[in-house]
This record gives sequence, structure tokens and C-alpha cells, in this order.
Amino acid sequence: MFNRVTEEKLKIAEIGHKRIFGREGGVEVVVEEISKRLVAKGYKVDVYDRSGNHVSGAEFNKSAEKEDYGINIITIPTIQKRGFAALVYSLIASVYASCKGYDVIHYHSEGPCAFLWIPSLFGIRTVATIHGLDWQRTGKWGSFASRFIKFGEKVAVKYADEIIVLSKQVQDYFMTTYNRKTNFIPNGVNRPDPLIANRITEKWGLERDKYILCLSRLTPEKGLHYAIKAFRNIKTDKKLVIAGGASDSDEYVQRLKKLSQNDDRIIFTGFVRGDDLAELYSNAYLYCLPSDLEGMPLSLLEAMSYGNCCLVSDIPECTSVIAENGRTFAQGNVEELQKALENLINHPEIVDDYKKKSANYICEKYKWDDVVDKTIRLYKGETLNVH
Repeated sequence: MFNRVTEEKLKIAEIGHKRIFGREGGVEVVVEEISKRLVAKGYKVDVYDRSGNHVSGAEFNKSAEKEDYGINIITIPTIQKRGFAALVYSLIASVYASCKGYDVIHYHSEGPCAFLWIPSLFGIRTVATIHGLDWQRTGKWGSFASRFIKFGEKVAVKYADEIIVLSKQVQDYFMTTYNRKTNFIPNGVNRPDPLIANRITEKWGLERDKYILCLSRLTPEKGLHYAIKAFRNIKTDKKLVIAGGASDSDEYVQRLKKLSQNDDRIIFTGFVRGDDLAELYSNAYLYCLPSDLEGMPLSLLEAMSYGNCCLVSDIPECTSVIAENGRTFAQGNVEELQKALENLINHPEIVDDYKKKSANYICEKYKWDDVVDKTIRLYKGETLNVH
């Protein structure tokens, strides 16, 4: 492995996201939160954005941020074709970054890691964050893309100086599959200021405690079809809000809308951010995440940070986040999800109890400043006691 970096302030590149201020997914949030804190500490940070429109449409291309926090944004051209955009972007970004004199190049997600070997050949220290086992998302990727992502995983195992994982389950996977030690550094969350319902009332007729919120990318592994099927069988005047944009998943979105036909209680908001997102989190009766597969769900951390009662599938990546501060149902079991929803709808005192404790629990346990401090130690070649 590369020798320990001794510079007091490092020059760092971040590769693997789409656009840093786009909130297109959890990866973008992580890159943003880490990068702006690194800059605040005096480090030079270049982030390599991917060219092209926002995944939810060109109208979201313009960042909602008022400042760039001193982060240098470099946009890399790529081929705008599903399955190839990330490949071409990662190759060009890796070659370009390898010639820019960085002390550390930090890769995010398995696919972009396919070209992590390039800076390694130049003796540049590399760190890879595995946000989830993306090759398992068979409902989203074709066979070529899945093989490419799995190849990226193997390259990270062989060449990365350090690997960061977001869950104990993925950590166990790397040890069992590759006998590779990794660093468990879960994501963080900011303590927000809740907002009253204004914009969401004007746009979608939503009022406080009158809706159940499902917020995620509209992709098969998020299990939103389970939530729709369960909700349709429940007699309630509450609404089900499906918030989020497609991510190369138009067919699945059409499937969800077909499942929702003739039930005007089900509302699709599309991609949301800014005050719309904050109001949705702030005023939900409960938050539901019925995923089949996760890395570490940032939306769940955010929902809890706003003081929500959360109902999640019983996959370890979700249950490890909520601990005793939320409810679970058996993954993929629509009948059990329906019963859990009905129970919480009919017992607001249970919901209120979870709401009273969720924000303090999650905000005290998961802090971005802790994430950044540990990440800097890895950048500098220090050893963490988190293997």
C-alpha cells in the first residue's frame, strides 16, 4: 500500500457522484457534506461532476444552493447513454485526476472504482467508499452494467489503500468474500429546522399528520410497490405520498402509477428538494421505507432527524439505523406491511411516542463531523479502530 501521507493540508479529489449539489441520490449528499467540511478545515477539494441533465429532468440542473462553499467543481463530459455514462465519466475523471497532483483521490460507489487502479499506478493514495453492493440492484441495471459494477468492487479490493463501508453487513461481506478489512464509517445527518406546511399544501393539498411519506428514488429495490399495494387495502383518509424521481427506471415508475390507478389518496410529487423536501419531512404522520436493498439509507436518517415515526423493512441496513426507535415489517410481506400501517394509523399515541425520541437519538449518534474526522485520518494513512 502507498506510504502514509504527511502533508498537513491535503489536495483531495472526489469521484463517483453525478452532481455535487443535485441531491440525485445518497452519494451526492455524502460528497457534498464531506467536501464542504473538508474545505472549512482548510483542505483543497476538487469534485468531479458528471455532465448531462439531472436524472429527474433538466429543470433540476440548476443547483438550489446559494454558495459552493469553496469547493472546486470540475465537470467531466461523458456519453449520455444508459449503462455507459458512468463508465466513460469514471475513466476520463480517473485519467485527468491522476495528472493533477492530488494527495488523495476518493472514489464513491463500486462502478467508478473500476478505474481506481489508474491513480494507484501513479502512486496516488486512494480511498473507496462502498455505498452499497450496487451490482445486486438487478431490477435497475442490465447484465453488462452489473458485471462492470462487480468488476469495480474487485478493483477496489485489490488497489484501494482504504475501503469505507456504511454497514456492518457490507463489512462482513468484504471480509467473507475477499478477506479484505474495511473501515465502518456510517453516514451522518444534520439536525434540521422543521417547517410548517405551506408549499406542500399549495402544491399537493397536504396537511400536517394527514399523510404517510415514502421518499426515495423510484427504483425496484426501494420496494415502493409493496407500500402502494398495502395502502390500497387500508380504509383511511390519510394520503400516501410517493416522493422522488426516476433513476433510469421509467418502466418501474409506470408500474407504480398503474398500481395507483383509481386511488386519489396516492400522490406522486416527483423529485423534491429544498423547502419542498423539508416540509414533506416536517409534517408527515409517519415515514415508510419498504426497501429490499440498501447501503445506509440517508433518507431514513433524515426522516428521523425531523422527528418522524419510521416504519421500515427488516433488512439489517434499516433495522441497525432505527434500533428500538421505530417499527419494522418482514421484507416484501405486503400483508404484514398493511397490518403495521393500520396499527400505526389507528394508534397515534404510538406514533407520537416514536416522534418524541427519534430526532435526538439519530442526531446524537450520526454526525457528519465525526464522519469527516475519521475520513481525514484515512486520507493521512492513519489506522482506525473500526475494522
